[in-house]
Amino acid sequence: MTVSLKKKDIAIVGYGETPVVMRGGRSSYDLASEVLEQVLNQTGIDKNEIDGIAVSETMSETSNPFWAPFLAEHLGLQTNWTQINGLGGASTIAGVARAAAAIRDGQARTVFVVASDAQSSYPPTEQGGPRWEFQYPVGLRGPTGVFGMLMQRYEHQYGLKYEALAKLAVTQRRHALLNPNATAKLKVPLTEQEYLSSKFVSTPLRVLDSVMVCDGANGVLVTSADNAKRLGLTKAIYPVGYGEVTNFKVDDPTADITESGFTVAGPRAMAQAGVTPSDIRMFHPYDDFVIAILLQLEQLGFCERGGGSDFILRTDFGFDGQLPLNTGGGQISAGQPGLAGGGLNLVEAVRQMFGEAGERQVKDPRNALVTGIGSIPYAKNWSVSNVMVLEQ
Repeated sequence: MTVSLKKKDIAIVGYGETPVVMRGGRSSYDLASEVLEQVLNQTGIDKNEIDGIAVSETMSETSNPFWAPFLAEHLGLQTNWTQINGLGGASTIAGVARAAAAIRDGQARTVFVVASDAQSSYPPTEQGGPRWEFQYPVGLRGPTGVFGMLMQRYEHQYGLKYEALAKLAVTQRRHALLNPNATAKLKVPLTEQEYLSSKFVSTPLRVLDSVMVCDGANGVLVTSADNAKRLGLTKAIYPVGYGEVTNFKVDDPTADITESGFTVAGPRAMAQAGVTPSDIRMFHPYDDFVIAILLQLEQLGFCERGGGSDFILRTDFGFDGQLPLNTGGGQISAGQPGLAGGGLNLVEAVRQMFGEAGERQVKDPRNALVTGIGSIPYAKNWSVSNVMVLEQ
């Protein structure tokens, strides 16, 4: 029996999102300003009610050591608590979790959790780390090469049905076509055969397995349930479970690269929320590559290890299906706004749970499972895995 430790004392009470665009030319500051404006208009609260900010690190501002306070200044926010999260695509839900802790501790009352990046307009500086020593000399120029290697290893261990990956790609493209914020270049229909015929970029990884880097921003407003009532806010979503793992099996030189921290973070988050995978009504995974969705389905317990392909083929992931998946199109089909990509799936989950998703609205959005992934190191799985359970 699972004993729930969940609390409903912290609430997400508003959200905002810019359109995802390719080389739009706007700065990360400008994009974040639009998100804050949306949040203030949606909630009707005074800007001065916001006394905390949690900012995701960015590719376009990589060289700026003062990104968080500079952004807060640009937004006109005087804060009692300021946090910057450098966990890549895991930063946004990590920001919500840290904001919750700060609110509970009395460090802040209302926190703006924001991710904004203009990576396609302002390319980043070199990331460094182990890349120069271990990756670049053998031709691994970034995540595409590493994920290609990860796919090869998974196929060797378990077998991989590419028609399952095609189904995921087509499902998310269908959702992107219904999303007015999805990037224009990707808002064209996609068939499974078109996916299977797309060119290889790091065998067996295809170009349609990969995200397209864009610009964009998104964010949510987090406060206590009691303060939400004081502010007269009637819409609220509650983060009731959270798990996070960084550098899973870092000291194991022969770790299985197909196994990630989701095997730990997922059960932890769901146990805290008092749910199991069969209770989940929507799944909004971080999806920089299509294979990442399959791996998460397995490692979060939706199916057995090695059974991802068959589970995908027998499951309807449409917004009107049995397990709605990334109903805004995910990063694969809506575009990846740099490191703000980690907020796309969170904002879409909140939008669905507010009942504001329009023609792609899920019928039963009582809860959602949202994930984040951060970085991809050499000869390991991704560096950061985090999971959040949301409830109405």
